[in-house]
Amino acid sequence: MEGISDIKIIGIDEMRPPRIRKEPYINLYFKLSHKAPSAWCEDFNQVVAKNKYTTRIEPDEGLFIETWLRKPEEIEEMLEGLKKAVSASSDVFIARMKAEALAAAASGGAVNPEDEGEQGRLNHIIARLKFDD
Repeated sequence: MEGISDIKIIGIDEMRPPRIRKEPYINLYFKLSHKAPSAWCEDFNQVVAKNKYTTRIEPDEGLFIETWLRKPEEIEEMLEGLKKAVSASSDVFIARMKAEALAAAASGGAVNPEDEGEQGRLNHIIARLKFDD
């Protein structure tokens, strides 16, 4: 069973190998060990939002970290920074899940996104309907 804390960078996407472009930049696509949940990807994007170079992971795909840099000499430093960002993202995600579980336990039930807003109001009305007249 693969969990959040098992997410690691395992290599470069074989379908998109690094290439030096004439504009002086290099696109890099790092592959994760397994697909990450979209919420984890959003946490990752927050963690790397202020990086020197734009870095992101597509939440729907959840398998590749996309970034770029200017010089090949920067790749090792970039990788080390991304490893730390992956670890930090896992910590943030786990802490958020624990907090949500505690909040759900305190409120007496599981927190469901559909229990909020207009959908939540509709769900409560439907749940109270009596069909046994």
